[in-house]
Amino acid sequence: MSNTHTLAFEIGVEEIPAFDLDSARKQLEKAVPEAFQAARIPFQQFEVFTSPRRIIVMGYGLPEATEALREEYRGPAAKIAFDADGNPTKAAIGFARGKGLTPDDLERRDEGGVEYVYATKEIPATPIISLLPGILSEFITMLKWPRSCRWAAYRDYFVRPVRWICAMLDDQVIPVTFAGAVSGNSTMGHRVLAPGEHVVDTAEHLIDVVRSAYVVPSQAEREQIIREGVAAIEAETGCKAELPAKTLLEVVNLSEYPTPLRATFDEEFLQVPEEIIVDAMLMHQRYFPLYNAQGKLTNDFIIVSNGDPACNATIVDGNERVVRARLSDAKFFYEEDLKNPLESYVEKLDAVVFQELLGTVRAKAQRLAALAGHLAVDAELSEQDAADLKRAAYLCKADLVTNAVIEFTSVQGVMGSYYALASGETPQVAQAIGQHYQPRFAGDAAPDTVVGKLVAFADKLDTICGLFAVDQGPTGSSDPFALRRSAIGIVGMLEAGLPVSLDAAIDFSLDEFDRQGVTFDRNAVRAAVVDFFVTRTKVILRDGGASADAVDAVLAAGVTEPAIIIKRTRALEEARAGMPEVMADLAIAYDRANNLRDESLGIEVDATLFQGEESELDSAIDAVSAAVPGLLVAGDYEAALKQLASLRGPIDAFFEAVMVMAEDEALRSNRLRLLNKFVSAFSGVADFGKLAKAAR
Repeated sequence: MSNTHTLAFEIGVEEIPAFDLDSARKQLEKAVPEAFQAARIPFQQFEVFTSPRRIIVMGYGLPEATEALREEYRGPAAKIAFDADGNPTKAAIGFARGKGLTPDDLERRDEGGVEYVYATKEIPATPIISLLPGILSEFITMLKWPRSCRWAAYRDYFVRPVRWICAMLDDQVIPVTFAGAVSGNSTMGHRVLAPGEHVVDTAEHLIDVVRSAYVVPSQAEREQIIREGVAAIEAETGCKAELPAKTLLEVVNLSEYPTPLRATFDEEFLQVPEEIIVDAMLMHQRYFPLYNAQGKLTNDFIIVSNGDPACNATIVDGNERVVRARLSDAKFFYEEDLKNPLESYVEKLDAVVFQELLGTVRAKAQRLAALAGHLAVDAELSEQDAADLKRAAYLCKADLVTNAVIEFTSVQGVMGSYYALASGETPQVAQAIGQHYQPRFAGDAAPDTVVGKLVAFADKLDTICGLFAVDQGPTGSSDPFALRRSAIGIVGMLEAGLPVSLDAAIDFSLDEFDRQGVTFDRNAVRAAVVDFFVTRTKVILRDGGASADAVDAVLAAGVTEPAIIIKRTRALEEARAGMPEVMADLAIAYDRANNLRDESLGIEVDATLFQGEESELDSAIDAVSAAVPGLLVAGDYEAALKQLASLRGPIDAFFEAVMVMAEDEALRSNRLRLLNKFVSAFSGVADFGKLAKAAR
């Protein structure tokens, strides 16, 4: 494209929060080209750059002006647009007005012997310099932030105060103002390495000027610099760094000129549980811990400096002082906590409110211990496992009031496991306490042992039942207590073979709330909780590729246990895939029988009235009805489906040879009872009528 121009637009701000900055970049990458397309301004390319103190949009290959445009619109027939005297009707007036014209501007054209009115609009070319102020201003105001602020006496909102604006088309400044900032031809450099204004002579040089002012304007480039620096330190130490994606993104967007540096802390702090050390470094200071070849935490760690590389030694020393202070606190808290057995902290849970209407965390601990007793019986645990389950359930929240967890909240549960071992609890109890928050999200690992899974199950179910009881369940897209996530965790553990009944556990849990004096409509809450889990199970199946009609067919049989719903749906899908014609014909036959049957007549048939095909169908139904319940109890749903599929031949023969709606009332009623009996054989397996809709 000849005679094209370059656009540079920079919003200079005080430091933007890291995750908000990443969101703004993604928003602009989509919004910028859309805005120029909407304004009919062609372009070759747009790039979005960000750093903690700036958001930059670069546009390349922009024209001098928009293209002139001629638009034609066909309106109503002329005989409708004008009356017999040639005067415009409401149809013509409205059509013209909608196009910004008057009826006099309309013209008539003959098309195949029918005359229509046409409106023609001439849109002249517009210099883009006149359009850019409005477009660029919109880029500032369209950005969505989790939180915004106002400053000074301005009424404008932005994520942080805007301090400068650079807006240029080639060497021409584009007039843009926002909250007291007026656009110009300068940018600001790195706060420490190149402070103050830096003049931009032309738009295409903005990124070069920013780079020369010790700012790396690309998020991807800053991440690459950090990764390369970390790799160099790993090679030097023989260790491996932990780089969690969330923390790495935050560090990338906290620095304009990143420099990874190696630092150390005193080895004595390695006596503290490594989870606290990692929490102090990753969560609080955004440092990256280093692990040796055996996977053990070392006293080396990595910081990412945003300062002057000439002062690296001073920067490292300062950060080591910060870590030393944090780890000294951690060591002190840990040692103080160890002076008392873990059980002693349970009483202090009376001071922690679980939920205003549901009481304290201590009350929750008592409910968990009771629910654990029920689950131990249901799962047929050994005496030792049952004792460990009840003990872990009772103690799993105790660490919430320990000094270490109050200071380092992300290690709750984990610290409880350390304190449990130090207090003489069994390793299984300690492990269950440490893992009872798992799985925290879809795809997260479940606890390692059945005891651990049951503690996690009890904790999540108690929260769900309690919050539903006080009308705090999820609504629409709102789920402030992450109950859907908890339900997904429970369903996942049940699907993996956790040997307990969810329905029975819900009943027990609600009984515990009733015993503690919580007032609620038990039947309504139970129905809501059961439906909540069924809905989650349905979503999981659909997300996993299960067809809607297969899920609906299983649910229509009244099954509410998630593990059974999942197993039956998958078996039904496999049966349809393995014997599609048989399953499709069976579904159609079921639908036909279901439509003809008269449920009020019952299923007691008179065999003396049977013809050959009726007798054969009755015998086949008896055989299947005798076999299916046992197969369902055994969990062999595939075999149950094959039993039902064996009815295909007899039911086909029946419909081929027998007139169901016979004139003789006795015959007709007996045949309808036989169809009732046929449909009843499917009871508790699936509603094949749901499949028939797809099979037609």
